[in-house]
Amino acid sequence: MRRTRILTAVLALAAGLLAGTPPALATADAPAAPAPLAAESYTWRNARIDGGGFVPGIVFNRKEKNLAYARTDIGGAYRWQESSRTWTPLLDSVGWTEWGHTGVVSLASDPVDPDKVFAAVGTYTNGWDPTNGAVLRSADRGASWRKTDLPFKLGGNMPGRGMGERLAVDPNKDSVLYLGAPSGKGLWRSTDAGVTWSQVTNFPNVGTYVQDPSDTSGYASDNQGIVWVTFDESTGTAGTATKTVYVGVADQGNAVYRSTDAGATWQRLAAQPTGHLAHKGVLDAVNGYLYVAYSDKGGPYDGGKGRLYRYATATGTWTDISPVAEADTSYGFSGLTVDRQHPGTVMATAYSSWWPDTQIFRSTNSGTTWTKAWDYSSYPDRHNRYTMDVSSVPWLTWGANPSPPEQTPKLGWMTEALEIDPFDSDRMMYGTGATIYGTEDLTKWDSGATFTVRPMVQGLEETAVNDLASPPSGAPLLSALGDVGGFRHTDLTKVPAMMYTSPNFTTTTSLDYAEKDPNTVVRVGDQDAGPHVAFSSDNGAHWFAGTDPAGVSGGGTVAAAADGSRFVWSPQGTGVQYTTGFGSSWSASSGIPAGAVVESDRVDPKTFYGFKSGKFYVSSDGGATFTASAATGLPSGDSVRFKALPGTKGDVWLAGGASDGAYGLWHSTDSGATFTRLSGVEQADTIGFGKAAPGASYQTLFTSAKIGGVRGIFRSTDKGASWTRVNDDAHQWGWTGGAITGDPRVYGRVYVATNGRGVVYGDTSDTGGGSDGGGGTDPTPAPTGACTVTYKVTNQWSGGFQADVQLTNSGTTAWSGWSLGWTFADGQKVSQVWNAEHTQTGAAVTVKNVGWNAGVAAGASVGFGFTGSWSGTNTRPTAFTLGGRTCTTG
Repeated sequence: MRRTRILTAVLALAAGLLAGTPPALATADAPAAPAPLAAESYTWRNARIDGGGFVPGIVFNRKEKNLAYARTDIGGAYRWQESSRTWTPLLDSVGWTEWGHTGVVSLASDPVDPDKVFAAVGTYTNGWDPTNGAVLRSADRGASWRKTDLPFKLGGNMPGRGMGERLAVDPNKDSVLYLGAPSGKGLWRSTDAGVTWSQVTNFPNVGTYVQDPSDTSGYASDNQGIVWVTFDESTGTAGTATKTVYVGVADQGNAVYRSTDAGATWQRLAAQPTGHLAHKGVLDAVNGYLYVAYSDKGGPYDGGKGRLYRYATATGTWTDISPVAEADTSYGFSGLTVDRQHPGTVMATAYSSWWPDTQIFRSTNSGTTWTKAWDYSSYPDRHNRYTMDVSSVPWLTWGANPSPPEQTPKLGWMTEALEIDPFDSDRMMYGTGATIYGTEDLTKWDSGATFTVRPMVQGLEETAVNDLASPPSGAPLLSALGDVGGFRHTDLTKVPAMMYTSPNFTTTTSLDYAEKDPNTVVRVGDQDAGPHVAFSSDNGAHWFAGTDPAGVSGGGTVAAAADGSRFVWSPQGTGVQYTTGFGSSWSASSGIPAGAVVESDRVDPKTFYGFKSGKFYVSSDGGATFTASAATGLPSGDSVRFKALPGTKGDVWLAGGASDGAYGLWHSTDSGATFTRLSGVEQADTIGFGKAAPGASYQTLFTSAKIGGVRGIFRSTDKGASWTRVNDDAHQWGWTGGAITGDPRVYGRVYVATNGRGVVYGDTSDTGGGSDGGGGTDPTPAPTGACTVTYKVTNQWSGGFQADVQLTNSGTTAWSGWSLGWTFADGQKVSQVWNAEHTQTGAAVTVKNVGWNAGVAAGASVGFGFTGSWSGTNTRPTAFTLGGRTCTTG
């Protein structure tokens, strides 16, 4: 993922579920209040892609086994769930106005109290991010948060974001934390467990390195600042502040500083290497070594030279332990970890080695000698110490067939996160630009045997979504994504076999299908070379490239005629174009400005629409000529999305605007000749249509909007006369202004585009739910045969707890629905359930399937989780019943 993913329309904004607990994010320093229930109960989950973006940090807790966290650059933070071997999202509660807090620049898991975790959040340090950064703190492993706003910005998606960790907790006195800031803001310290922060004014260096001083946007020209903090736990005792603290600074001449008096004074380490940036500093306190990974650039994309050094903390001696001579490198080092069970074992990555692959190095003698994950047997052939198994996420091959020495899937790229499990020498995880890979037989490396690398990423969804479509037949979901192109989902609960190929776009910017012929699909996007438009005649299962008109430099937007006979394309780099057939030649459209957003009428194949800078445009001759509508009062800017309603000619809905001008939702029934603004919608950014409600004749509307003073995802079943919020404060996902669509086959289902949390979809528990997993409340048939239940409390804190339940069909007949009951002994109350629905009367709890997990084959299992409250005692239920019969407990 070379490209910097920048929020769509971010400048306009600046001017103007998977298994896991949805956490609540509090404002200021108030404790998080219970998230208010949505006006209607929805179940939220991701359309599974598994990964899709850069994971710059992985953090294991060193006190509790199996407790680990991952941070992403734009998609929030996650906690590892060992029982299901999945990641639980922790920042879905970040709302619209603070969308920048989905970028996580650093994470710290408290080494004294494992229930505590801290996150430093903020996406950009320039004006793209409208808010300052913040430090979030949680006493329940990210299930809820308190927030302290900072007087400066943080950059989870800025250059240098793979360095770190910039946030660290004192391992002897966990009320003390340090945070390294960018932008010349220096080193900061908290002495009250992250509640308040003050600058360490005597720290001598705020950093000097910038990636590109000439960048006028402030993105690449920002000072990357203080980049890591590492404590020497051997220099303190429990309850007293650690005396020796090391700090890495983005300064090629003065990279590493140390305090030996708990931060009272600081000194530059003498005789240290110069000419490079210190990406990581990892301490082996047992042997007294500080390992430092150096690169000539800040990353995560760039870096042409690098070194590894070992610093002897007792003698002050620096030793170059680089596994290869610098003259032989074309990369820098960043990923760095020590085996805490065997501290002489250290590993590092060549993070910026793009071709033919990344490299991972391993030493079992403190860096004296090294071995490589792969080497040349006889160029260009490679000998790998590992095998790659991507069967769980098959698209990681990218559909490629490279020539040696390249291989597919690659071992990785942008490999700045690398961690050996401190409790298990065989388990290692590392982040790449697309996923988290891991192994659980790492020590085979040392015996010469082959170890296996697999994706360990389920639950972590980190794609930026540009467009969505749900055709009336074929696949229920087609997506246009940043970095990985997009996917055709035939089953929302399974990872698709491959992204769109032939051609592969690095980013798909827009897609459309022919309303009357959903097998005809078009997509446009960005790539380094080759055509920017592709077509499919089988509903997106297979693709072939079109031909670009002259001057095209990027995807833009595209529209398919209702019958698939023609297409209109508004690419970057040239004006609006139209074609008949599959784009072997294009002609310039007249009467419409370059850069207009284009859409098609869903009934008349010759009618197309466009919008640009406050003007709506209409073509009635297949896109050859457009005429500006006389409609006035529409948004003057270009942050607008509009769609035509299927089944009715000329029925158009338009959403968009900015807070300093017209902003809302408009409706036209005369092909855009006139528009009426919906008075009850204060702001709106997307519009989509889904199956009509039972008894309704007009399709259901969905929008990401502000209605009644509340930002959220809203639904209307009465043509916009009234609206129901369908998400809640625990499910906000930051910025959701990219795209939205309902499902024409499943009433109530809505697909929501996020900028970093993938495609989120919701199903209603309202009556009338569809047959395709719509979450309806049809009577659940009683299963027959034996059943087994495993009930496990996975997290518990004062007044609250989280539990996972696994229900196994241990009989011989498949179930087509299930309803599990139990009784609490101590007054516990279920507050929220995921992957199921529940009711509770007194102590009696009933949990039943949602549409998509009703079927359970003989011998198969289904799982769900929940959060609840307790006081005094939290006794596990002793009996579970299913359809009137008692289940065996596991």
